[in-house]
Amino acid sequence: MTDDYMAGVCRIHEGAWYSPLEGGKAGTICTYGDPNVLTQDIGSSKLAQATSAASALVQIEKYTGPVPAVTGFNGPTEVTDINPLFPAMDLA
Repeated sequence: MTDDYMAGVCRIHEGAWYSPLEGGKAGTICTYGDPNVLTQDIGSSKLAQATSAASALVQIEKYTGPVPAVTGFNGPTEVTDINPLFPAMDLA
């Protein structure tokens, strides 16, 4: 907590590698704090594909459960049916 920001405001200065607790499950916890899980994963346009939002409304709670292992640096366990020329187009 800090007096540098207005009450009720959260600022995330840096990103992190995506490290899902349960891969492929919507709403799962990111064990490494990737802020991209807070916004929609859509590009700004078909041409630019830039970040779609610079802000988001969030509800923050203190996590009191067991500390899960960070697996974001391990890479995916299985990737199938990916078009090597346009890999992002094949992912749902």
